[in-house]
Amino acid sequence: MTAGSLAASLERSPPAALAPWKKLAIFFAMAVGQFMALLDIQIVVASMSSIQAGLSASLDEIDWIQTAYLMAEIVMIPLSAYLAQALSTRWVFVGSAALFTLTSLFCGIAWDLPSMVVFRAVQGFVGGAMIPLAFATGFTFFDGAEAATATAVLGVMSTLAPTLGPAIGGWITDGLGWRWLFFVNIPPGLAVALSLVALGRFEKADPRLLLKIDWLHAASLAGFLGALQYVLEEGPQRAWLQDRVVASMAWVAGVSGLVFIERCLFSPRPLVNISPFRQRGFVAASILSFVIGFGIFTSVYLTPVFLARVRGYTSLDIGSTVFIAGVFMTLSAGPSAWLAARVDLRVLMVAGLLLYGASFWMMSSMTPQWGFWELFWPQAVRGAAVLLTMVSVVGMALRDMPDDELKDASGFNNLLRNLGGAFGIAAVNTWLIDFTQSHAAMLDQALGRTPGAAREALTGLALRFGESGLGPARSQGAAAQTLLQGVGGQALTLAFDDVFRITAWLFVACLLVVPFCRGGPMTHRQRIHHH
Repeated sequence: MTAGSLAASLERSPPAALAPWKKLAIFFAMAVGQFMALLDIQIVVASMSSIQAGLSASLDEIDWIQTAYLMAEIVMIPLSAYLAQALSTRWVFVGSAALFTLTSLFCGIAWDLPSMVVFRAVQGFVGGAMIPLAFATGFTFFDGAEAATATAVLGVMSTLAPTLGPAIGGWITDGLGWRWLFFVNIPPGLAVALSLVALGRFEKADPRLLLKIDWLHAASLAGFLGALQYVLEEGPQRAWLQDRVVASMAWVAGVSGLVFIERCLFSPRPLVNISPFRQRGFVAASILSFVIGFGIFTSVYLTPVFLARVRGYTSLDIGSTVFIAGVFMTLSAGPSAWLAARVDLRVLMVAGLLLYGASFWMMSSMTPQWGFWELFWPQAVRGAAVLLTMVSVVGMALRDMPDDELKDASGFNNLLRNLGGAFGIAAVNTWLIDFTQSHAAMLDQALGRTPGAAREALTGLALRFGESGLGPARSQGAAAQTLLQGVGGQALTLAFDDVFRITAWLFVACLLVVPFCRGGPMTHRQRIHHH
């Protein structure tokens, strides 16, 4: 090969010229960055009361620490492809990791709630770029079995981070204080940024794109996704459109969404390239990504809520219980990658969806006494299902995508998984509220029909409290309160069972989508370039 042809070859596909060790080093650094961004979504959940006290915030205000991060993150995910084209994946990732580290420092030293919300919004925005770019780089660098392994590694990190986030956050807060939730990001964040600088260039940039930004497209994207995230985050607690702010944000999301779609279709240089949706297989995989996000985030959310509200577990107890799902996710990564390189991805997806449905169905018969061992097998089955579905859906979405559409496709894949999670948590919160009220009403009615049983239970409890040294009046009051708590706990548990049952059927229904996906194992990609 002549020097000229070699140069032309490198110009067309620079990653092909990288040494294998350098590809692995770049990929590992990006995987760590992605893990940090995803971990910080959930790491504050178990420590909200400590942060609230530290910043002298009200109960309503403190939620903005989570909402600001999620709103900013979801806006950046689809923007990351355009920025990577303009500045290169390397420099977008370096800048994101550096700013993530800096804002983590500022979050740790935040002096009041407004300063914390601003720093969390910036942290979420730059963190949002690292998630899809890590997946796209894995498919750019690796083929076949290696691509399946890379996807499995990122899949483990994508699911392990939100699963373990609350437990890790609770442990850090108990041991070091809530400010260390953010300080712990500084060493890995610096390591990611500096290592990517040191590892050198692996992709061309086109800075001229920065001069061609369609600002209306950017504004409509921010308005659409940011407002939608707010509606989904706050809607269940605020009675949805009955709240004036939620209704206003829904209106902003609707109008911005229409402008965003118009710009996608008619802008001379759209910020978000929707051409991947020309492929029927990508559309089907996108639907499945949405549902998988629904399953991942709702299961991560529901199990700790049950253990906290029904069983009264501490954050440490919750962490040691939900850890089982993370163990089985990690254990299934190797087999999932091995199978993805050899078996039709649609077969893996069917197996994963059935396992997902089975795990939710197993949890639909919970009682208020369920703890570690009762939750062990449902979580183990779900842990195996997560990686089977993640590896297969990412493979079906990105495997045959042209190189110049790969980052956009990865952005959409991750965006839809996050939106699935946001819609899922909003849906299950609403269902829990409605189902708990209806079950509580039924239980109250049942006790009213059998007053003798209620009176007998009340007398037995009062006697037990009397034996513990309480006076007759206090024993009677404590007994009544305990009975009411028992009814409330039973009603809430029945509501959880209903939610898990609905979710199980949702995953079974998704089997109808699988035949429309692209088939075959995760074999070598054809390097397609559109001009």
